[in-house]
Amino acid sequence: MNSTTSLFVWSAIIAAAFAVAWRLGWLAKITAYVQQTREELRKCTWPSSEELWGSTVLVMVATVLLGIFTVVADFAMAWVVRSIV
Repeated sequence: MNSTTSLFVWSAIIAAAFAVAWRLGWLAKITAYVQQTREELRKCTWPSSEELWGSTVLVMVATVLLGIFTVVADFAMAWVVRSIV
């Protein structure tokens, strides 16, 4: 199958899928969903750059502390198991 025939076949498949979606009302549902989502996002309050920076630092510090705790707990448990065995 050459590239032109392949292009026509894929165009027909896409057109058929679009027609089915239109006929079943899926496109109207998707459009309504996108419109409602945009309305809800307009109602949101977005953080300022200072608030975003502070939250980012807090998450990074918490991640480092959790990592340190995990390493210490792992070494402690390994030491306990080595002592028992």
